[in-house]
Amino acid sequence: MNKIIVVSGPTASGKTALAVELAKLYGGEVISADSMQIYTDMDVASAKATPEEQQGIPHHLMNFLDPSQSFSVAEWVGMAGKCADDILARGKTPVICGGTGLYISSFVDNLQFDDSECDYAYRDELRRFAEENGAAALLEKLREVDPETAAELHENNVSRVIRALEVYKTTGHTIAQAKRESRNAPSPYQFILLTLDFEPRELLHERINRRVDIMLKNGLEQEARRCFEQPDRPTAAQAIGCKELYPYFRGEKPLEECVEELKLRTRQYAKRQLTWFRRDSRFSRIVIHPGEGLPEVLSAAREIIEREK
Repeated sequence: MNKIIVVSGPTASGKTALAVELAKLYGGEVISADSMQIYTDMDVASAKATPEEQQGIPHHLMNFLDPSQSFSVAEWVGMAGKCADDILARGKTPVICGGTGLYISSFVDNLQFDDSECDYAYRDELRRFAEENGAAALLEKLREVDPETAAELHENNVSRVIRALEVYKTTGHTIAQAKRESRNAPSPYQFILLTLDFEPRELLHERINRRVDIMLKNGLEQEARRCFEQPDRPTAAQAIGCKELYPYFRGEKPLEECVEELKLRTRQYAKRQLTWFRRDSRFSRIVIHPGEGLPEVLSAAREIIEREK
């Protein structure tokens, strides 16, 4: 099967379990499409698949970058393409799995990223602006010149907002313009696009709350404290699962209050993920209802895949 399967959806939806089962069925290997799982020392916060959960299936693009380093969508797309080509060349099926919509959509749409020069002084200027005026003010600055890209980004994605402003300054055109122009080149791959959804929404909220409780039992507090004690890692400071515990480490809030904030922020993030994938009609929705689990989800996924093969 010379195609790429994509398993997308919100956090705590069971994407990893489904991707592993599909990889086992179709002789595949998993490519992670998660902007936090690329980093080392953030295993619990980013919910990386454990060796037991991977079940012997090779997983790519995980755990290879220090949290002190930045990483762009363009870099992920380039690396994902190389991984997919290698997997296909060995007669296997790439299974892209993750919830970072910008990564997945950019790869599926075969976006061609420009080689605009970096302006490190301007980056520093924008980062200082965000520190002094807030991330929302920085996003508003982007909205003034590139409202389309601003609408796709959350204010917490400071590095991406800065990059979008930097591209506009160095090239004179917006990332949104570049995307439209680059879509003229068709993708060399064929995709089967799956996304997990929930009805009612409260079912997903329950899964998220349980996930957070499990993460705490698995050492989230200790992992977040290590990130807190290394201020040269701004990416870690932005990650959901770390930054919500920082007020506890500073003695400003009790742990229980920070945990409730973490659950709330995770639910809000899941809502944004659902919105991202729902608006793309190319994705086949697999809706999970109360009482349904992996067997039902796998059966629905197989039906879609066999239909689109």
